[in-house]
Amino acid sequence: MTPFGRRVRELRAQRGITLAEMAQVLGVTPAYLSALEHGKRGRPTFTLIQGVIHVLGVIWDEADELVRLADLSHPRVTVDTAGLDAEATLFANRLAREIGDLSRIDFDALTAVLDQASRRDER
Repeated sequence: MTPFGRRVRELRAQRGITLAEMAQVLGVTPAYLSALEHGKRGRPTFTLIQGVIHVLGVIWDEADELVRLADLSHPRVTVDTAGLDAEATLFANRLAREIGDLSRIDFDALTAVLDQASRRDER
């Protein structure tokens, strides 16, 4: 499941909207919407994201969150390490190979490292 798919599913449940109802309003099949929620389809289009925001009736921060999550929800990621140190390529390949073995604690620790690096780069 992708972060976007998980959040859409949560919001649908909170609002009592079925997958079939939402798919019909969006003009997609329930199978497509289910695949999108479960990460079996690529990143949604801008038009679909806007439709989801409209159907779910979200505004402001929740709408921004859905747009951000959609951008971060491509289930097949490519990491370009061309021009970087060999350690970067090694790390990217190890992460790709071993991501399925990581725990929630591991994800939280790696996310904290990335957040720290992002804040450092903003300075």
